[in-house]
Amino acid sequence: MSFTLHPTLVQWPPCSEKPLKLQVSNSGMASLHRGHPWLYAEKIKDANQQGKPGDLAVVFDAKRRFVAIGLYDPFSHIRMRALRTSKPGPIDRDFFAGRIAQALARRLPLLQSDTDGYRMLHGESDKMPGLVVDRYGETAVVKLYTHAWLPHLCSCLDSLLQQQPLERIVLRLSRGMQQHPEALHGLQDGEILYGAPLIKTVTCRENGLIFEVDPIQGQKTGFFLDQRDNRAQIETVAGGKTVLNVFSYTGGFSLAAARGGAVEVTSLDQSGPALQSAVRNFALNNHVPTIAAAKHLTIEDDAFKAMAELIRQQKRYDLVIVDPPAFAVRRAQVKDALNAYGRLAQLGVSLLTPGGDIVLASCSNPVSPEDFRQTVCTAAAAAGRPLRQIRETSHPLDHPLDFADSRYLKCLFAKA
Repeated sequence: MSFTLHPTLVQWPPCSEKPLKLQVSNSGMASLHRGHPWLYAEKIKDANQQGKPGDLAVVFDAKRRFVAIGLYDPFSHIRMRALRTSKPGPIDRDFFAGRIAQALARRLPLLQSDTDGYRMLHGESDKMPGLVVDRYGETAVVKLYTHAWLPHLCSCLDSLLQQQPLERIVLRLSRGMQQHPEALHGLQDGEILYGAPLIKTVTCRENGLIFEVDPIQGQKTGFFLDQRDNRAQIETVAGGKTVLNVFSYTGGFSLAAARGGAVEVTSLDQSGPALQSAVRNFALNNHVPTIAAAKHLTIEDDAFKAMAELIRQQKRYDLVIVDPPAFAVRRAQVKDALNAYGRLAQLGVSLLTPGGDIVLASCSNPVSPEDFRQTVCTAAAAAGRPLRQIRETSHPLDHPLDFADSRYLKCLFAKA
């Protein structure tokens, strides 16, 4: 069976017939030998030809022994993303279909949980580096972090549709890719690669809850699927409580708290459209008695400013959830990020009732779990509300950690 994909993908210029042969520094070679899939530009000493995005690039050691083969991207600092290491083999349609099948098999347990919103492909950890696919009901969103996948995307998507029928596939491009439009051949962020145009938002289910998702204008691919397990955990501790959800976005944690029996939930975010989506999400789930009974309030403001104002007003909550965006994407930003996490922890515990619960999360990859924990615990203690009964969580099933550098999510549940 074949599928009608975007004509630009079908007509994409072919890659070079012969793979690039890269001469790599000793440190780059050692990294590939350890199984790390990234080869940085400064690790490449020479190449036998000029490479195009998506060309296969192969690395041999000084004794002409195979080390790795992967996809080349001349526009990225990560010049090659390895697909095979140690043992050579073909990189073709069957290869990609096999990798997709392995990834989908890992997600089978999610299908038992009344969930059709999940990550189908998690890039490096599913051995498809630089390629992410999120599913929202019958719509999938492909997020690319390298031009190297564009010549192979038609084959990959055809294999994906063979294995996982969908109504629509949307393309999202990283900021780095959008800086080189000349290599996109007219493709744009938000392009429909397969299926009918998207006029409105789509919906997906997460453990029975219904969420609207905007795959084209929404953050990331439209929703933060990685917090699914933590939202489920919130549901178990929210009964009878007043809840403040800071950086609420479209109300994922708010809705989970309400279904768990929270009497009042306040969603705080600086984005008015995100808060309007949160209100609609409550309406979508109004058939659930606990959600219908919960009072849902919204505050549109900067989180730091609004939390300080709530403290001045002597507002107190039984449960405070703080899930900010990434404060650090590079190591140089870690110090400022930790200062921000510490400030949020101080503000959060200052809004808690005695013995209240606080949930603090970080999605900053360069910030280690140890530094995050120490920072928020120190800040809470300095505010006179030391944290206790601490429970830490990490990545869910569909965001596996097979690739060490993919560890970014940290979430801490505690009482203060």
